[in-house]
Amino acid sequence: MHPLGSPYVRDQLAQRSARINEIRLVPDGDIVLYLMQSTQRIHENWALRYATIEADRLNRPLLIVHELDSDYEHASTRMHTFALQGARDVARAAEAMGYTFRFLLRRRRGEPSRTIERLASRACLIVTDAYPTGGIAQRTARLANGAPCRVVAVDSVGVIPAAMLPREEYAARTIRPKLARLRDLALEPVLDRPPRREFPAPLLAALDVDAVDIARADIASEVARCEVDRDVPAAPIEGGTSAGRARLQHFIDTGLQQYGVRRIDPTDPDGSSRLSPYLRYGQLSAAEIARAALQDAPPAEGEAFLDEMITWRELSLNFCLHNPAHRSLDSLPAWVHRSMGEHESDRRDRVYTREQLASATTGEPLWNAGQRELLATGQMHNAVRMLWGKSVILWTDRYADALSYLIWLNDRYALDGRDPNSYSNILWCFGKFDRPFATRPVWGTIRPMSLSRAKGKFDVKGYVGRWTAPQTTLCEPAAQEDGRATSAHTRRALHGEQLMSD
Repeated sequence: MHPLGSPYVRDQLAQRSARINEIRLVPDGDIVLYLMQSTQRIHENWALRYATIEADRLNRPLLIVHELDSDYEHASTRMHTFALQGARDVARAAEAMGYTFRFLLRRRRGEPSRTIERLASRACLIVTDAYPTGGIAQRTARLANGAPCRVVAVDSVGVIPAAMLPREEYAARTIRPKLARLRDLALEPVLDRPPRREFPAPLLAALDVDAVDIARADIASEVARCEVDRDVPAAPIEGGTSAGRARLQHFIDTGLQQYGVRRIDPTDPDGSSRLSPYLRYGQLSAAEIARAALQDAPPAEGEAFLDEMITWRELSLNFCLHNPAHRSLDSLPAWVHRSMGEHESDRRDRVYTREQLASATTGEPLWNAGQRELLATGQMHNAVRMLWGKSVILWTDRYADALSYLIWLNDRYALDGRDPNSYSNILWCFGKFDRPFATRPVWGTIRPMSLSRAKGKFDVKGYVGRWTAPQTTLCEPAAQEDGRATSAHTRRALHGEQLMSD
């Protein structure tokens, strides 16, 4: 294992770190501050490694702070609970390994971050996470703009340093060989350790950090005190590194052994990894998952899984880093725009409102089952998720509405929402990373997918049966509760109300 300070670690950090402002280090500052945002773990955390090395070099104690506010998009009981469960594991791991960690919880919306401002004023250097979605980059920019010292963002998201791919890649086939050349080097393990200098108790007391003892807190009670969306309840999946590692080990022992066959069946609870929420919150490292797959799976199955996890995940990250329109139809290739222009006015057989979609009251049992799985668990099997996304294209008057609805549904309910993978997967439904197909109504030359043809690919009846039992409905449909398509007049009226509510 490479020790901190080794040439390997220095080379990796040179690729992964970037200065966000042009301010110098403050040599008489009291601390090095690591503001944990998207990489919510102690292990395999390149930002923490960078901060530890700098703390040793500057001979200053290192303080790790993770702050959760209630202002992020789609803040809800579901998202807050998962994040706090992750923070609990971070606190316990930090205590066990000798790091100084504090968790801050801003319960009210619009509440200013006074503690972070005060800590920044005492810092030699601030280190934080690089992440292209979820509002992280914008928050980091605001921090850097007001900070009195240097702010450095460090990339811990992917296996490969994102800087190694400096331009937008346009398909899996273009990025796959580049990743293959870099993968094994990037997977070499590093021996993590805390800074050499302990945090002086008098200094920590003087900093007056109003922290939550998250390692021992009642998480449900803490979430109940926050101003978040109560209509999206906590999911049954538990957050945190411990739960993520348990899920990883279970998947390696079961589904990964026959991944090529089992991964396509949404009725098989263990056939796919279901690790995307842990990756989204940074509670598990992609490198740790990759090494486990290479070590414990049959070679063909392990490589098939890594092609999904690394190739497509790194492609998504690359897309969101280099394309500022990654939540917009503007990010699609020219052939898609030509197709949409030619077929925007094609007749739609059915059109549903966003509220009908959210409450799973369409006329398609398979689609409704997928949405119910999302409502109940915060997850959806990928085989169904592709059909889920593709179908909405047929059920909206405009392609832009389809994209808007899908992003809203995914980001509000999915535990892996507001993630690079989410946006690239949704835009794939519209032709991103794909090629033209034969022209069809509404689809144009976008790759079509049919709910009815899914019966030949997996046990549709079993899946629908599993998710047709009464589930908690999180959104009431705005109209036509029997799931029938609305009239053109009603559609226009509802669309106007939709714009006003947004």
